[in-house]
Formats: sequence, C-alpha cells, structure tokens
Amino acid sequence: MQRVPVLSKQGLPLMPTKPSRARRWLKEGKARIVCNDLGIFQIQLTRFAENKTQPIVVGVDPGKLYTGIGVQSAKFTLWLAHLQLPFKTVKDRMEQRAMMRRGRRGRRINRKISFNKRAHREKRFNNRRGNKIAPSIRANRDLEWRVLDELTLIFPFETVVYEVIKASGNKGFSPVMVGQKWQLERLDAFGEVKQVQGWETSNIRQQLGLKKQKHSKGDEIPATHAVDGIALACTAFIKYGIVSDDTMGWKGNVQITPAPFTVIRRPPLSRRQLHLMVPRLGGKRRKYGGTVTRHGFRKGDYVEATQGNKTYRGWVSGDTETQVSVSDSDWKRLGQFSKSKVRLLKRSTGLIVKSINIKPSYKDGVSTQEF
Repeated sequence: MQRVPVLSKQGLPLMPTKPSRARRWLKEGKARIVCNDLGIFQIQLTRFAENKTQPIVVGVDPGKLYTGIGVQSAKFTLWLAHLQLPFKTVKDRMEQRAMMRRGRRGRRINRKISFNKRAHREKRFNNRRGNKIAPSIRANRDLEWRVLDELTLIFPFETVVYEVIKASGNKGFSPVMVGQKWQLERLDAFGEVKQVQGWETSNIRQQLGLKKQKHSKGDEIPATHAVDGIALACTAFIKYGIVSDDTMGWKGNVQITPAPFTVIRRPPLSRRQLHLMVPRLGGKRRKYGGTVTRHGFRKGDYVEATQGNKTYRGWVSGDTETQVSVSDSDWKRLGQFSKSKVRLLKRSTGLIVKSINIKPSYKDGVSTQEF
C-alpha cells in the first residue's frame, strides 16, 4: 500500500502514513494538505506530534541522459522517479553560442587593415581555471541535486546511496569523473553518502527480483532506471556477507511495494540571447529568448487555459501580442489562448513533473526479501 508523506506542525518531515489515516486526519481537522515542487500528495499535522522516524534511504542511479531515483524504507517503497537530463539540450546550445560568438567577432574585425590596427583587445583577467566542469555535466548533476533538495522537505532521510563509475584512461581529464567527484562532495549536505559500483547494483537488483529493461532507455517506466534507484537504496537494509561459519549469503530484511512513479524534466526554455542567429530582411537581428512574457506570466508557469468548452492544463511556453502558448509535459503545444482565458495555478519551479500510474511488475505488487 502506498504511503502519504507527513510533516510535523513545525514543518519537519515525519514517517509517511497510510492513506486511510491521512484521510481521517484531514476530516477531523488534525492535518491539512500542503504542496511541494515534486507533485507528491503531502499533509501537515496541525497538532504537536513526537518526531520519531525510522531509517529512510534514497538511491540515485546517475546517467548521461537519464537518472533513476528511489526512496525506500525497510517496509515500504515510498517514491520512484525518472529524470530526463538536459545533457543534449545544453550541449547543442553551448555549440550554438560559440558559433554565434565567432560570427560576431568575425563581423567586428576589419581584416583589410594591418593586424596591429585591428579591433583586438587583451584579456581582462585570467579566466582559465583547473577542474572546470562541462556545462552539460553540471546541468545533469544540478537537476539531481534539485530533486534531492526538495526530497529533504518531504521524507526524513539521512542516507544517500550513489552509484559511481570508473572511467578508463586518465581519470583527471574525464568530465564525467570530475562531475561525479564534485557531486559526491555536494551530497554530504544531505547526510551519509555511500558509494556503490554498477556490478553491485546489478547483483542486488537480481537478488530482489526486480526486472530491468535494457533496451529503449528513454521509456518512461520504472524498469528503465528507477529500479536501479530502489536497488541502491536497498543496500542499506540487506548485504552479502558471512551467514554461518562456512556459508556466504544475503542477510537483512526489506520489502518492496508499489509506489508513486514520477517523470521529471527541466522546461526547455530558450534563455535570453543577444539576437537570433539568422537575420531578418535588411540584416537586422531581433532579440530572442527569455522567461518573461508580455501578459504577466513566466515561461514554465503551470496554468489553466480555456478555449470554447474545453479546458487545458499545462505550462506556459511562449506568447504573442494577444495570446499565450501553453504546452503539455512533453513540451508539445496544446494551443494558443487569449490572455484573458489563461489562469495561473502555480508559478514556475524550474521543473516539469508528470505522475504516471504504472502497474507493479513484481508478483502481487509486493516483493519481500528476508535473509
């Protein structure tokens, strides 16, 4: 059975409770509904309660294009997430920015005059520093950090299990390794950080009976990446070791249950640019990008739009002089609506959250492992 996250009266996360108990508390006025940026249904107690918690662990399976996250206690699976990382978008935009800068410099410099009279300038400061993290790698790790930071306001976890990789060759020049080291240092703010290698994740996933889909990695299902997050979190409750004097085996106790599954991505907004790459007639280049619209909305705001007898809910993705563009969670345009027909529901959080109902792939929806 799924669990409902609970906050104390002071706003501290407590152990999640049963949905039936949460409904009873809401009906009796002992709790109220609160919102969070991850779209998780959550309540806050209006009366004093003891802050007793049990171990809760977050497992993170980082990747280049996708990341899986799982939140697990000894008796329940609490939450699953599939992060669509912005690696490709950031990489393409950085290449485009470099090309536009080279074009501007080429147009600025008059090559018909001698070199010492051209519009060159000396560097203003030394901007070369070591251990620089590639913007695409930084964007990936920042999205993971953003989700984990929000989870600290929902679940009382103090342990993060992070899957690490080892790049071949000179690891000092690997952007992935540099970004991994930087991320592990930042994760210390959440509590204890445990590192697990990929082969260990595979072993424990097989021991737990979790199925992983090794093709179509972009499918929005738990079997692609979220199962690895759960397997990583379970390493805090079960382990392989000495069972008796002459026997090695698994020992511990953990239960895997159905849990809410969420797909999270960044809104693919176009940041403010100096101008468009392709000029209009006459050689003029208009400004492009930004997050502010002309109608009081920001790109990424969650809104409700009405057109005739139909009502849509989505995210603001653009605007014209009289209309607001609204897109769905896949950033496909639902339509352009009159500004008077658009109502703000929630300001932009920098995240697009889509909850998906997935039937459990394990037997009877519960996998109990006792060793």
